[in-house]
Amino acid sequence: MEIGDKIPELLGYDQNGKEVKASEYTGKKLVLYFYPKDLTSGCTTEACNLRDNYSELRSQGYEVVGVSTDDEKSHLKFIDKHELPFRLIADKDKTLVETFGVWGEKKMYGRTYMGTFRTTFVIDEEGKVERIIDPKNVKVKEHASQILNGK
Repeated sequence: MEIGDKIPELLGYDQNGKEVKASEYTGKKLVLYFYPKDLTSGCTTEACNLRDNYSELRSQGYEVVGVSTDDEKSHLKFIDKHELPFRLIADKDKTLVETFGVWGEKKMYGRTYMGTFRTTFVIDEEGKVERIIDPKNVKVKEHASQILNGK
């Protein structure tokens, strides 16, 4: 996905197994944030920052949806433990991470593996990618202000 691209209508299924469609967010800006794994330190910090600033994001016309390749059960635990007010898509078959180009080879502690690159897509009111915050620029402790301030 690049700036100006229209996102797919069916985004996937949330933590409750309900379809998440792009058309549900028409007229709002959608923050579609991809993260590697539920209940890990960086992902928890990012999710909690978005949670703590959720009312401000919504007052500015944004809706937030998280995406990882974890399953619904894992998402429900993550939501319950950290009282997350937004939906999380369970992209178990990796359709969405591959469509958005955020799945690939990663290296950590000398180990190479496949995983999700922490990336945020800001989608405009008509379902087009307006801005991309790439893995090098996502700041998990201040992610909401990055979105709100356009940085």
